[in-house]
Amino acid sequence: MKKKTVVVQGLGFVGAAMALVVASTRDDLYDVIGVDLPSKAAVIGKLNAGEFPVRSSDPKISECFETARKRNNFRATSDQGVYALADVVVVDINLDVRKGVRDEHLDTNYSVTLDPFREAIRSIASVCKQDVLVLVESTVPPGTCKKLVQPVFEEAFRNRNLPFDFKIGHSYERVMPGPGYIDSIRNFYRVYAGIDDKSADAVEAFLKTIISTYEFPLTRLGNTTASEMAKVLENSFRAMNIAFIQEWTEFAEAADVNLFEVIDAIRMRPTHKNIMKPGLGVGGYCLTKDPLLASWSSQHFFGAKKLPQSERAVAINDAMPGHTLGLILQHFREGIAGKKILILGISYLPDVGDTRSTPVEPVFAALQDSKTRLILHDPYVPYWEEQRAKTCSDEEALAGDYDAVILGAAHKSYFQDGLLENILGNNKPLAVFDPHGAIPDAIRAGYPQHAFKITGRGDV
Repeated sequence: MKKKTVVVQGLGFVGAAMALVVASTRDDLYDVIGVDLPSKAAVIGKLNAGEFPVRSSDPKISECFETARKRNNFRATSDQGVYALADVVVVDINLDVRKGVRDEHLDTNYSVTLDPFREAIRSIASVCKQDVLVLVESTVPPGTCKKLVQPVFEEAFRNRNLPFDFKIGHSYERVMPGPGYIDSIRNFYRVYAGIDDKSADAVEAFLKTIISTYEFPLTRLGNTTASEMAKVLENSFRAMNIAFIQEWTEFAEAADVNLFEVIDAIRMRPTHKNIMKPGLGVGGYCLTKDPLLASWSSQHFFGAKKLPQSERAVAINDAMPGHTLGLILQHFREGIAGKKILILGISYLPDVGDTRSTPVEPVFAALQDSKTRLILHDPYVPYWEEQRAKTCSDEEALAGDYDAVILGAAHKSYFQDGLLENILGNNKPLAVFDPHGAIPDAIRAGYPQHAFKITGRGDV
């Protein structure tokens, strides 16, 4: 039986992993082609060489690569013409929000530009098969499939003198780079919908071939706008939960209270298990923008009101790193210029090399402006592209003579491999800033010569 061809548009954190999952389905159903822009030639080259472009601790990435290699059913390219081969196109491209730039039509201090996304969809519609299934996994403003994707396809098919046989669906990804990277696609719940029943049925049939739906049943919603809304709502809820806890973090510090033990006590109540804990801030691609996409959609697509609480949550979370920075500046009252500071971990998430919108970035930038001597270390990030900064090796990190250590990302290896303790043991008395409350009390107690500053721990 001839295999179907799946083309994945966009080879970032989601698309690259999605392409490998589809290529390594149990029954070897698909040939998979990943497509990205010519500017992503390095990523395309790595994937074709069998190297995943994102450092992760998930061993299943290598397993997927090995399966695809044996089947010879995966390759990457920048050639847009391959959309003509596709039975299914999976859209995994970014849709960004520009903060601090006012929308000329709406009352917002951010803007959303759909033009690049529209052009990406047009590149598919202009050459694809007439009965193609287009599955949008990207997080988009609710209403995008009906108000943008479908009209683009109708216009292109009208120009090509084709009947409107295409199928368009939305099923948002819940990808979590880290130890469960592949399982967050293959073994996790999915929500989906289509622009009509034919599209929804096609999406369901496709998802059942790549997801363990027996254990993780699919949830079908009434239309694509509902599916798009589900993604930004669940991320807005989490963003607001994080923003909510920030004011209690500062309250606990002022009141000499350990907020972590307070939250652990509250979590014993089943209805409150998802209350968040203190942290450095919010990073990554989703929580930093999705509430704004929702508010923009409400105003732009539907002429309704903005979502002020969702917008406010993003503003609070964007300001969270400033709290840790304040603790650092408060400790060095005599001035911070010239201090040697080690930042352990620069990714936004433990155990993965993802620096997109990492909350470490504003702290790093402020300390750099203050003329400190900064040393960066991250086992998952050899080079910090956004800051054009190289991270050091374990040996270089152990060189010591620091004035302060900041735990930017709580990678497990820092505690399991003994790197943190070795740094603490080799150094003169220094300040240790832990915005995550991740350093165990036993380690802290073993180094009384150091000053530990733990966010949310007013008792320390």
